[in-house]
Amino acid sequence: MKPQETVTVESNHVSCDGGGSAGHPRIYLEIGPSGKVVCPYCARRFVLPKSRD
Repeated sequence: MKPQETVTVESNHVSCDGGGSAGHPRIYLEIGPSGKVVCPYCARRFVLPKSRD
């Protein structure tokens, strides 16, 4: 099984469409206090950098 991608982002608001031609409907996600969120369709992880000034 292919490991899911982890994407480092600079915003608390992200969108995910699964990427490529076999993606999924675009959804919008909000990163909470944990600093990460996982797409419920494709399990792609979005994380904020550990240090944000």
